[in-house]
Amino acid sequence: MGPIVLTQLATGLGVLAGAALVKTVMDLPMAGGGGQSSSPRCPSCNGTGRVSCMCSRWSDGDVGCRTCAGSGRMACSSCGGSGTGRPLPIQLSVRPRSNRPQ
Repeated sequence: MGPIVLTQLATGLGVLAGAALVKTVMDLPMAGGGGQSSSPRCPSCNGTGRVSCMCSRWSDGDVGCRTCAGSGRMACSSCGGSGTGRPLPIQLSVRPRSNRPQ
């Protein structure tokens, strides 16, 4: 084996080791990854953060628009692309109790 082949082999092994390390870190619950005990998965995108883009749903085979940049996938509107559930913003209006005699 020549030096070019050995370099390519070492690079490939380095990429595989790096991918395994990133997957391990992303699976940890407190590392900010998508661990089981962090936040619940988004039911719309199943935790991926991406859904099919509108341009791919009603197209005639061509895919690509500004929203998905040609990938056919856009950020999930339910979770904002995070893949985890997020609380819904609500506004509560509380009226003061009147102290009228009955």
